[in-house]
Amino acid sequence: MKPIRILYISVAGNTRNFVTNLQEYAKNVHNDDDNNPLIELEEITDQSDFDDETSNFFAFVPTYLDGGNGIDNGVKEMMTNTLGEYIDYNDNAKYCIGVIGSGNKNFNEQYCLTAKRYAKQFDAPFVTDFELRGTDRDVVRVYDELKKYDK
Repeated sequence: MKPIRILYISVAGNTRNFVTNLQEYAKNVHNDDDNNPLIELEEITDQSDFDDETSNFFAFVPTYLDGGNGIDNGVKEMMTNTLGEYIDYNDNAKYCIGVIGSGNKNFNEQYCLTAKRYAKQFDAPFVTDFELRGTDRDVVRVYDELKKYDK
C-alpha cells in the first residue's frame, strides 16, 4: 500500500508537530494492520525548490492573516504563501486531493480560512481541520479522513 503524502507548511511549529504525530500514529496502526497506510511528509518552506509533483498529496496549512477579516473586507495572508505558490506551480494543483486547515478557533470566521481558500482555488475538497497542535483524538480523526480521500 502506498503511503499518504502530505505537503505542509509550519510557521510556529504547530502544524509540524501535528503531522509528525499523525505520521507516528500511522506507523503504529500500520504495524498492527498493514492495510493502514503510512504517512510521508514534506515540509514546504521559503527555501524549498519547487518540483513537479507526480503523485497525489494532501496540503496542511495554518491560517495567518495580516489585514482584512477574510469575509467582507478582504484578506491578506502572510507566512504561508509559499505552500500556495508551490501547489500553483505548473501542474501541481491537479495532484492536490484535499486540504486540511488549522488555526485558532478564537478567530471565529477566520479559523482555517487559508485552507478553505486553497480548497476553492485548487478545486480540492476541504477535508477537515484541527486547532493549534491538535489532540490525540484529532490525530485519529484526521488519519481516518485522509484514508477516505486517498483511494
